[in-house]
Amino acid sequence: MAVLILLRHGQSTWNQENRFTGTVDVDLSMQGELEASRAAALIKPYPIDLAYTSILKRAIHTLEIILSKNNLPIPVIQDSALNERDYGDLQGLDKTETAQRYGSEQVQLWRRAYDVAPPGGESLKDTFNRVIPFYKMEIEPKLKEGLTILIVAHGNSLRALMMHLDGITASEIEEVNIATCIPRIYTFTPKLELTRVEDLPA
Repeated sequence: MAVLILLRHGQSTWNQENRFTGTVDVDLSMQGELEASRAAALIKPYPIDLAYTSILKRAIHTLEIILSKNNLPIPVIQDSALNERDYGDLQGLDKTETAQRYGSEQVQLWRRAYDVAPPGGESLKDTFNRVIPFYKMEIEPKLKEGLTILIVAHGNSLRALMMHLDGITASEIEEVNIATCIPRIYTFTPKLELTRVEDLPA
């Protein structure tokens, strides 16, 4: 049996300020640190062997809190393939003000649609095309070894991964929003057949 745990980082300072963050390297807010501590308690029963994260500090900091709280001296691999998608010209802008400027329907397309990129940025499709090859090359082989793996990443890199793992279509993914620090647990057979998916707390 192999287990994969997906976790979006805790609230960042720009999440708190309602700004588009993307690839800007902001850290956790105090609330985000508390959320990471809560996530640590939720996943404590799982014997994690290995962890992956992006190269952005809000994900790294979330993982560091979890490893410290649970006393887990495990290998950690950081890779930019797991970074949040680039929001281009929207990065740093207030989301409400941006909706007032461009219209809420357009902003919703930029945020949720699969193949619509914000000006100067990445679409979810672009994000999918870097996340999934990395997952298949780097993470799948280790799951086949029966390891329990934690990935701490971002809303859109994890939405892309969920499309692959859950078989979510391009239209269905528009309705998927990932909350901060709610662990999503995938359980696989040794042949990587998915047997169970659950969000904690269930």
